[in-house]
Amino acid sequence: MPSTERRAVATKSPAEPDGLPRPLPEPSVDDLRLETVLGALSDPLRLGIVRKLLLESQDFDHSCGWFGLDRPKSSLTHHFKALREAGVTRQRQYGLERRSHVRVDDLNQRFPGLLDLVAAWTPAA
Repeated sequence: MPSTERRAVATKSPAEPDGLPRPLPEPSVDDLRLETVLGALSDPLRLGIVRKLLLESQDFDHSCGWFGLDRPKSSLTHHFKALREAGVTRQRQYGLERRSHVRVDDLNQRFPGLLDLVAAWTPAA
């Protein structure tokens, strides 16, 4: 995918459907800190999760199963919690399932260009 297409995807915020559960606790936009966001994105698995959400997401939010990661549930829970607590993703509880999406508008407001870099990142083989 050419970088211009990636940039358009990374900066697009999904439309929020009606009747969503409240988000789980997360930092406000004003409390987002670059070092915290970069710390969460420093793990290749978490960086890959965010990149996949930016480039491949067609629905508003996604459960852990959508990512197709072969990791223990406890490990995935840790990674998704780290992304949420850093302010990179927003999670909502749907019964027993948590679903995530990237806080595109918030991150673009605080750190313009960051999500473009994440979308343009190429994972190691």
